[in-house]
Amino acid sequence: MKGCKALIIGGSAGSLDVLLKIFPAIDKDITFPIVIVVHRKKGTDSLLADLLATKTFLKVKEAEEKETLLAGTIYIVPSDYHFLVEKNLTISLDTSEKVNYSRPSIDVTFHSAAEVYKDKLVCLLLSGSNSDGVNGLIEVKRFGGETCVQDPISAQVDYMPKQAILKAKIDHVLSIEEMANYINLLK
Repeated sequence: MKGCKALIIGGSAGSLDVLLKIFPAIDKDITFPIVIVVHRKKGTDSLLADLLATKTFLKVKEAEEKETLLAGTIYIVPSDYHFLVEKNLTISLDTSEKVNYSRPSIDVTFHSAAEVYKDKLVCLLLSGSNSDGVNGLIEVKRFGGETCVQDPISAQVDYMPKQAILKAKIDHVLSIEEMANYINLLK
C-alpha cells in the first residue's frame, strides 16, 4: 500500500523475537508512525522501549496520553492500558476492562486506528497464543485498510496468525525475512 499513514503491529508470545529481527532493517526515513501492541507483564514498559531502541535508527518511546502520533517514531503501548487513536491523531490511553483477557488489547487498537486512518492503515499481527487481533483485522478490512499476518510456519506460537488467516480477510502472509522490506515499501 502506497501512502500508508500508520502501521500498527500486534503480537503476544513469540513476537518480541520478530520485532528484534525486523527493526534493524526498517528505513530511518519512513513517513508514518509505527505502534507496537504487545501483551506483556505490567512494569516492563521502559525495558521494552530501551531494548527495541538499540535495534533501530528510529525514535522509540513509550506512548503517552494526548501525545500526537508522529511519522518516523515507534510507539510502545504501555502495559495495562488500551491504546486508542483519536480523530485528531492523538493518543488516548484507557484502563477499561480487558478484551480477550488482555490490556492492552490488539483488537481495541486495530479497531480504533481503522476508524481514524481507514484505507491508509496497515496492521500486522505476529506470533501469539490467543485470538486477540483477529476481530480488529476484520474491522481494518471493513474500513478499507490493509491486513498482514506473520506466516504461522515462522511463528514461535502460531495460534494468533492461524486464527487471523481462518477468520479475517488477510492481504499478506509474511515471513520474518519479508516484513522489513514490506514495511519499507509502504512509504
